[in-house]
Amino acid sequence: MGSAGLLGNGTGRATVDGWWITSKVRSVAYYLDLFTPETWQAFRRDGARVSEFRGRQRRTAERVMPGDVFICYLIRLSRWCGVLDVLSQVQGDGAPTGLAGDPFALRFDVAPRVALPIDRSVPIFEEAVWSTLSLTRDLPMRVAGWAQFANLRTSLRRLSGEDGERLSDLLTRQLRDERPYPLSDEDLRRLGQKRSIRTVEREVVVEVPEAEEGDTEAPNGASPDAPRDSIRMQAAIARIGVEMGFRVWIPRNDRQRVLDTLPQALHVGFLDLLPLNYDDTTLRTIEQIDVIWLRQRSMVRAFEIEHSTAVYSGLLRMADLLALQPNMNIRLHIIAPDERREKVLREIRRPVFSLLDRGPLYESCSYLSYTAVGEIGAMKHLGHMSDSIIDEYEEMASDD
Repeated sequence: MGSAGLLGNGTGRATVDGWWITSKVRSVAYYLDLFTPETWQAFRRDGARVSEFRGRQRRTAERVMPGDVFICYLIRLSRWCGVLDVLSQVQGDGAPTGLAGDPFALRFDVAPRVALPIDRSVPIFEEAVWSTLSLTRDLPMRVAGWAQFANLRTSLRRLSGEDGERLSDLLTRQLRDERPYPLSDEDLRRLGQKRSIRTVEREVVVEVPEAEEGDTEAPNGASPDAPRDSIRMQAAIARIGVEMGFRVWIPRNDRQRVLDTLPQALHVGFLDLLPLNYDDTTLRTIEQIDVIWLRQRSMVRAFEIEHSTAVYSGLLRMADLLALQPNMNIRLHIIAPDERREKVLREIRRPVFSLLDRGPLYESCSYLSYTAVGEIGAMKHLGHMSDSIIDEYEEMASDD
């Protein structure tokens, strides 16, 4: 059909040789684009022309089209900071690159409509912001776990049109008005906690968390409800694995209690012995991991449930595993209550976990909240889904 015969009228309708046709105009989609204060400063310094995402987000990234909009959010500081017009479809094949594997292997060309300095970015805790966004208006301000409830944990999460337009207008006005939002003492503390250390091969981020009230363990190492909650979480993640077609390993001391919570039909998916060929030390370490998903004779994902206040034990076991088998190809996850999110993400950046021979633990091990596990478990047709769905819910300490 020649273009000469096509006349538009600005309403989504056009005429072709005198006949009216109706075209469906795709509305603008708004997506969350998360930055740390450090990556936001580098992004602005480099011209704010390319926004990068992890290779594991390929499936979600393919939904983004030119003309869509990224709304930028600063984690650790909880501030809205930018509006980016998407100029291209996703670029890059998602494959890791470089010596240690570059996790940010997907790229979009963007044009910065708004890119505010950190001290001009708008805190989400402003009453006029919190009370008007559908993300937060039904939540008490600063309630424990609010970031998970608001689902501000993963880049490329699609925002509602209402929230996208409201934030775009808000940040555009802020670009004009330049209202200052000075960093608080708490903001400065958060910025100062992370440090970089140069190793022989690379630069890694480390953090020495400050002692917090409540860091001392109870005499039994956990709250009275912790054993019951731990079994419940083990059962939940085990059930998801079995329904997705994996064989599942649970430590012998926990296995029967987990099985007692699940339908008999799922029991066939549980292993009595690990079909692995490692040395005895490695096998003893693996056998103690709370949940492992296996496909044939290969471990695919391992999960540790953390209830203790200090959130050390699961991280230590994951670090032990990678120290014993630095070439092991496995995805590691720490599952902990929503209110312990920041604690987990801080602890995983401790020097002892960041200076492993294979690279920092935070590049291999992610955080999953109880809420995330519940949302995944509630999905229909898990048997037809890939385990990559977990990638859309996990949080990496390197992003925080």
